[in-house]
Amino acid sequence: MSKGVIKKVAGPLVIAEGMRDANMFDVVRVSNQRLIGEIIEIHGDEASIQVYEETSGLGPGEPVQSMEVPMSVELGPGLISSIYDGIQRPLDDIMKVSGNNLKRGVEVPSLKRDLKWEFVPTAAVGDEVEAGDIIGTVQETIVVQQKIMVPYGIKGKIKEIKAGEFTVEETVAVVETADGDKNLTLMQRWPVRKGRPYKKKLPPEMPLVTGQRVVDTFFPIAKGGVAAVPGPFGSGKTVIQHQLAKWAEADIVVYIGCGERGNEMTDVLNEFPELKDPKTGQSLMERTVLIANTSDMPVAAREASIYTGITIAEYFRDMGFSVALMADSTSRWAEALREMSGRLEEMPGEEGYPAYLGSRLAQFYERAGHVICLGKDGREGALSAIGAVSPPGGDISEPVSQATLRIVKVFWGLDSALAYKRHFPAINWLNSYSLYLDDMEKWFNSAVAPDWMENRQKMMSLLQEEAELEEIVKMVGMDALSPSDRLKMEAARSIREDFLHQNSFHEVDTYTSLKKQHMMMKLVMAFYEQAVAALAEGAQLQKLINMPVREQIGRFKYTHEDNLDSAYEEVKKELHVEIANTLGKEDF
Repeated sequence: MSKGVIKKVAGPLVIAEGMRDANMFDVVRVSNQRLIGEIIEIHGDEASIQVYEETSGLGPGEPVQSMEVPMSVELGPGLISSIYDGIQRPLDDIMKVSGNNLKRGVEVPSLKRDLKWEFVPTAAVGDEVEAGDIIGTVQETIVVQQKIMVPYGIKGKIKEIKAGEFTVEETVAVVETADGDKNLTLMQRWPVRKGRPYKKKLPPEMPLVTGQRVVDTFFPIAKGGVAAVPGPFGSGKTVIQHQLAKWAEADIVVYIGCGERGNEMTDVLNEFPELKDPKTGQSLMERTVLIANTSDMPVAAREASIYTGITIAEYFRDMGFSVALMADSTSRWAEALREMSGRLEEMPGEEGYPAYLGSRLAQFYERAGHVICLGKDGREGALSAIGAVSPPGGDISEPVSQATLRIVKVFWGLDSALAYKRHFPAINWLNSYSLYLDDMEKWFNSAVAPDWMENRQKMMSLLQEEAELEEIVKMVGMDALSPSDRLKMEAARSIREDFLHQNSFHEVDTYTSLKKQHMMMKLVMAFYEQAVAALAEGAQLQKLINMPVREQIGRFKYTHEDNLDSAYEEVKKELHVEIANTLGKEDF
């Protein structure tokens, strides 16, 4: 092992000399307190180490020891429902050792060594196996069945396989390979800065259905896609991420609280176990991994936390699950990069961020995707990444937001003005976009309704025209508008208030199926199109605006999924009758 001594300490950065034999990104133990760190720069025999724990009290001359392995995570049964810090140390185990305050140098295994798991083999002696093949299963929680896979780099014939209860370190199978026998356990390790391999990446043609109307209809994210949610303080980033964690079509949720306030993270830790998973009726924690790295924890661990999170997410993706990863927030992660870069005395880029900010963000987001996993069964897995960005003062022209927007394909721009009007989700429909729309048009039109995209486009046009008309209204007043323009304003108001506004705390409105979203679109557009035709035939504008059926259209979002068809036909019929009444006719 490479051993050296501390030469200089600058906050979380420690310079050690005598480290000529060490490698980049090796894990090191610093001082006699054995603080954990990682080598991030080497000059001659001097290594720059970012230390993931508090460095106060360290001084020159103290020992540094390289562990000669890169920063890695432990993957296996016991991940689900765990709460880790940024470098995958379980916070509940640390509390048992050191009490409520994190102590330095605490060494606890990431996966509990004393727990026994019921291993059910699915492979048999004599089977030829390769990396990614499933050799058995472990029922980890009521909801999640973990698949135990052959680790990367192992190929051969199964010589021995056992069934029964095992800890994560005990051998469950022996594989005969060209390099001798290899013992397989329930656990494997993987370096966090390296993406886990797969056979093939698939194009983003299917949406990740979230049940949130503004997302699914206007700005959908693909399964295996990437999205950014930038927004100022109080605009509802965390609520949106909770809604996506709860309702998105994902089997596993990985939530990374990266540099968030301690009280916000506490809310998440308290709320997630209480959130009922609508699919299973169990606690949402039964399919969730939480990584909590609050703003007062050592800054270097913040930089590692998103890599830890995405490696755990990739592991579940490799089993064939659909995984949703929430990173809240990448701005705090970028601040940690900036601090370390400053201490390394690198040339600063825009606003003091390092020049490699964009490439590091890309390395993170590019690990998402819909893939064919390793293994002979050709199973598909998906990892969708949703990153919250907290730009200072809500200004998205700052470097982190701009670098993120160059990489992601979905932008849900949160607007504090909408949040103050109590319009939630506060996603601004004029600024936001989704570049997956063209890829997914075929899926929506075939799987939901052939006129899905056409209706979406009509609604979007109405909202854009409303924004232009509002400028005129501000200058000369509503009376200056023609009846047809005033009707446009009313239809756009209906889209905003009846369709886009969604109450996440209402038991029915919190989730809307694609079928119901399509019906709501059709009703809103049917009102507008029939009213335009009636206006052309001489109907009075005020009568059209004040039709009682508009209240029914607005309340359709509270209709239970079981009664959709009958309620839809009823409202459609009522609209027809009332439009005819405005013209004094019996039928229209």
